Amino acid sequence: MFICNPADPLLTPLPDLAHNHERDLGVTAWLTQIETDIDNRLAHKMDIRHLVNARACAIDSLLIALFKRFDLHNTDLALFATGGYGRGELSPHSDVDILLLFTNQITESTKDKLNKFVATLWDVGIEPGLAVRSVAECLEAAEDITVATSLLESRLLIGNTALAQTPIDLVYQTWPQRAFFEAKMLEAKQRYLRHNTTEYNLEPDIKNAPGGLRDIHTIGWITKRYFRINKLYDLVPQDFLTEKEYDELTFSEGFLWEIRHHLHKITGRNENKLLFDYQREVAKRMGYEELPSDPPNAAVEAFMRDYYRCAMQISTLSEMLTSHYYETVIEARLPIHERPHKTTLNARFNIIGNQIAIAHHRVFAQYPAAILELFLLMGQHGIKEVRTRTLRSLKIAARGIDQAYRDNPTHQALFLNNLKEQNYLFHRLRTMKRYGVLGSYLPQFAAVTGLMQYDLFHRYTVDAHTLLLVRMLHRFTDDKYHDNFPLVSSIYRRIERKEILILAAIFHDIAKGRGGNHSELGETDAVEFCLSHGMQQADAKLVGWLTRHHLLMSLTAQKKDISDPEVVTEFAQLVSNVTHLNHLYVLTVADMNATNPQLWNGWRATLMKQLYTQTRRILRADVDAPTNRQDMIFETRQRATALLAEVDHMNREEVLILWDELGDEYFLREIPEDILWHTEAILNHPPIGKASNADSKPLVVLREHRGLALDAVQVFVYTQDQTNLFAVTMAVFDQMDLDVLDARIITATREFALDSYVLLDRHGTLLTDTERQDELKSRLIQAFANPNTPKLVQRRLPRQLKNFYVPTSISFSYNEASNQHIMSITTLDQPGLLAQLGQVFLQQGIEVHAARITTLGERAEDMFYISDQKDEALTEQQLDLLKTAIIAALDDK
Repeated sequence: MFICNPADPLLTPLPDLAHNHERDLGVTAWLTQIETDIDNRLAHKMDIRHLVNARACAIDSLLIALFKRFDLHNTDLALFATGGYGRGELSPHSDVDILLLFTNQITESTKDKLNKFVATLWDVGIEPGLAVRSVAECLEAAEDITVATSLLESRLLIGNTALAQTPIDLVYQTWPQRAFFEAKMLEAKQRYLRHNTTEYNLEPDIKNAPGGLRDIHTIGWITKRYFRINKLYDLVPQDFLTEKEYDELTFSEGFLWEIRHHLHKITGRNENKLLFDYQREVAKRMGYEELPSDPPNAAVEAFMRDYYRCAMQISTLSEMLTSHYYETVIEARLPIHERPHKTTLNARFNIIGNQIAIAHHRVFAQYPAAILELFLLMGQHGIKEVRTRTLRSLKIAARGIDQAYRDNPTHQALFLNNLKEQNYLFHRLRTMKRYGVLGSYLPQFAAVTGLMQYDLFHRYTVDAHTLLLVRMLHRFTDDKYHDNFPLVSSIYRRIERKEILILAAIFHDIAKGRGGNHSELGETDAVEFCLSHGMQQADAKLVGWLTRHHLLMSLTAQKKDISDPEVVTEFAQLVSNVTHLNHLYVLTVADMNATNPQLWNGWRATLMKQLYTQTRRILRADVDAPTNRQDMIFETRQRATALLAEVDHMNREEVLILWDELGDEYFLREIPEDILWHTEAILNHPPIGKASNADSKPLVVLREHRGLALDAVQVFVYTQDQTNLFAVTMAVFDQMDLDVLDARIITATREFALDSYVLLDRHGTLLTDTERQDELKSRLIQAFANPNTPKLVQRRLPRQLKNFYVPTSISFSYNEASNQHIMSITTLDQPGLLAQLGQVFLQQGIEVHAARITTLGERAEDMFYISDQKDEALTEQQLDLLKTAIIAALDDK
């Protein structure tokens, strides 16, 4: 139990409260001085544990003095510190939880004194979490597991000493060991679910998330209930906790306490969420410095890497020690028929219930290969869990994995066989990582454990992302996910050597953080590993190729015009064969899903499938595959004509006349299904134009985008061409809270605009709310009729985006086939970005013919096919003016 030392030289003595007539009794200044002293000592590297305890000790002395001031020590009341304060752990703005316990009815005189005591606490700046209960009321309240847990930490400060042990005794009386354990485990599970069941949240809650302080508290709570210990170290003599485990826990706890201290100081409140808003400042306060030669964000990334490593260490120990408690305390006392059955696997391993266990404590020392054999047996026998004693031995044994171990052919064969065995592979690799086996066998993997990138795109650390990628690959074989990934699943199931893709998954990001091109460095590591493990040269080259080019397909699909056969042909030449294409397609889809769950949507799925299908036709030497723009136009029109033959309510002659008027560019950029949809809508709409009905309005139709999620909407606009169509359309979409994923802006031969957009609806109601649909159509038509500079919506920059700096970068390339320039822009994904760009295009006399919109976290990486308003290529001077204008507009924002 925490014991306060009032003589601690760190503490400024409490002022004399008896003769002080100030409203706050001089306590406010005293508390400020205490915090100043703590800050100074922390800056001089004093152990945070001492400082946290010293703050609790200071509050002890204040509460005791106030208790005496109001003569409460001469009543039946007992004053307890509970919860974290009971443990002696107070951060600057922690809750000060106290319990006033009594046995008999409180007299009116005592009530008056008590009210003055509580009022004074508020006056001096203490906001207590106060409970005033009789013993009977406390017994009833203890039925709540949260209250019971707080009482378990109770510590008598002053008052009725006969009640000193009462709160803890009430917990023992109310909660049997097994019930208490199960309640705390359920509580932990629910807490984990609220934080995505991962230690690797971008903005982690350092108290409640997996790997947070609550995990350490949980170990203490369940063991206190049984061992009746006062502090965590008392578990070491009980042989429940090893010295090394205790050191690991206390080091990680101290790291989190220091973070918490700085969070409270920065925010001025009891803040436990390490938001982007605070990460840089906390890193700076904790001594993480960025040198001039360092890449941007090096300091904050180093800090967060240390945080994630501590969090993983805490959650691993918490998982292991709570399981150890169950096995040694709960399970050992179960009736014989409820205890797990033990069967022999081989001379080294047993199965106990649904867990694998070593046969004796010398297994790993006598048979080092058993370290890897353990995981292979888990896969072969469908075992997901490992007994605690085995995990402890495994963690120690993993430290002995050295180069000689890695060079042993038996060990190499076992490691490769583990990757070939697909059953529970993600879970086995996760256990390997958590208990040091994977990092010891692959030192490069150890180097990226906890490594993060300070952005909103990469949602996980490199190690977590890598294992999630492996899990995504496995999902491609699971019927439950087949409808989500139909084409990818069918391809992956046909790939026999799945370990090729598993190895590519492990190595694709393994060289991050080293400087240089991580794909090229990873290729070298991958090939070297494969060859050293006896794999064939061809297999090693394939793993290396996939590692080097793992970004090729996603970049091509998202950032290039894959409706242009020349783009697809160039991609096909880089891929070179169908085997490479199949493996790359599967790896890319898994990688995108494992990078950021929000990244993968139906739109990206459509792009990837389109690129895969077109490339496969070229690589299989399909004689009908289009190889140039005219071939593509001809094939699209042929396929549209074939679809038309299946429709009996459209006049073929009218359709063909219209198609001739729409122009070649239209058939290059649109797909046959959309062409038929557009055609029917145009023919059913009153003619538009000067020679037609003057009252006829532009055509605006929308529908769910084929193949996309329900929140994806396709909007088709058919109207007379005008110079500001893109600008006004973007402004309306922004006003309606619609995000643009793709834009095709085409001018037909008779100077009509055929604009097609794919949108994401932030509210998810556009397809179901007819009033909102009508509003979108009405706003667009009004905007087209009033072609002045469109009004932009002024929005605040979202909180998270304020913490990132993405310099605006613009480049141009010339597309000879279309006589247009392709403008590529990278900038911060700020509200109304496309509407702002539309205004600049309008002001600079720029015509937009197509757009590819890509948002990657806080970064917008967009492409626009542009010309002047006469469809002529832009001059160098025009390009320079456009670049300057865009940068000025976005910088002003």
